[in-house]
Amino acid sequence: MALRPAAFTPEAPEQEQWVPTKALSRAVLVVGVALLFGVLLGRADLVVLVAPLALSVAFGLTRRPHGTPGLRLSTVESLPVEGGDIGAMVEVENRDTARYDLAVLQVQHSPWLRFADGDRPHATAVARGMAASVELSGPAIRWGRQTLGPASAYAVAADGLLRSKAVVTGALGVRVYPMTEPFAADEAMPRAAGLVGQHRSRRAGEGGELAGVRQFVPGDRLRRIDWRVSLRTERLHVAATLSDRDAEVVLLIDLLADAGKSEGIYGTASVLDRAVRASAAIAEHYLHLGDRVSLLEYGASARRLRPASGRRQFLTVLEWLLDARPSAVARERAGAQLAAGISADALVVVLTPLLDARSASMLAGLAKAGRFVVAVDTLPAELAAPTGSNWSGVAFRLWRLERENTIGQLREHGVPVVAWAGAGSLDAVLRDVARLASAPKAGAFR
Repeated sequence: MALRPAAFTPEAPEQEQWVPTKALSRAVLVVGVALLFGVLLGRADLVVLVAPLALSVAFGLTRRPHGTPGLRLSTVESLPVEGGDIGAMVEVENRDTARYDLAVLQVQHSPWLRFADGDRPHATAVARGMAASVELSGPAIRWGRQTLGPASAYAVAADGLLRSKAVVTGALGVRVYPMTEPFAADEAMPRAAGLVGQHRSRRAGEGGELAGVRQFVPGDRLRRIDWRVSLRTERLHVAATLSDRDAEVVLLIDLLADAGKSEGIYGTASVLDRAVRASAAIAEHYLHLGDRVSLLEYGASARRLRPASGRRQFLTVLEWLLDARPSAVARERAGAQLAAGISADALVVVLTPLLDARSASMLAGLAKAGRFVVAVDTLPAELAAPTGSNWSGVAFRLWRLERENTIGQLREHGVPVVAWAGAGSLDAVLRDVARLASAPKAGAFR
């Protein structure tokens, strides 16, 4: 188990490191008042009465620590996913010759990290020259770069008469990757390019799909000989197969607008949540098939992740998705400009809520440029109408009708639109996209 320690805070000057507690102040007050009245009234019994208290205070102060406690905040190095547990450890160290009667620890953290004890402080005794630790664990309920810390601690020593100044660590960043929703697309890709994937191709080659039986020619492998046909025809024949090919999948995420409320994996999901989780699921599926996957952002920063395949690319995709942020300001790029950087054989999966007119124009431009485009609708079906006015409900219904009209226009111009629904979401659409590979190109979108 590898731990990542947080930075220590600089130590304060020695004279400021320990301060009296209220118990010491009360003890000094009681002893002082008793001695004063004993002297003024000639009451020796009052002096005898408070003598044990004064001696105990003096004895406690002889065990005064000189340095503040050391504090370290650590997390377990792992790849946490939404719903998975996050482990953390807070360690307080007594580097002095006197023991600590009590050390009180508290850790602040992101609200998306649900530790079992919440934000409540933890108390523990620490012997001299020793260290004590408190372990924290709980689920992370939303993807993103979450914050753990800072952690703070103070110690009580000298029989509760002295308290140290609080020491505070720095904060740690915790990466929580999006949960990959169940997804499987069994339909063939529109076109395939390489020779390392699992999609059936129309081109002959080494693969698992039988294309027929033909006569043997020099260069054919002996293991391909079909002995049954060869014995019947008295000439060598081999089984011909179709090559298995990989495809390039471009995930284009529309970040022009966000809607809905994000409540983590146990509640409702916003547009951004659905887009990020769907992107992770689609990328995982096609990378598992050996395809190349790239990501493109339609928003303010216009980030791009180059196409690649394999397990490393999947981890890179998850890391890339952590920085997805909605922004109403976008770089003005039409669909034709985006298509210039996308392979003509690639399948472009656009995850969009279709809340901005520029999104529809971009989709139509990609289709007009000859790209195979599938639009995945990420708008939550349970999105409620805004309140605050008597006309809010009417305006919301009119907006819904206008949006459905836009979706219908996109479909008429060759851009299939499907709502994200997990497993099999794209199967029916991919069949249509495969047919579009030989169909005339889409016209202009108005």
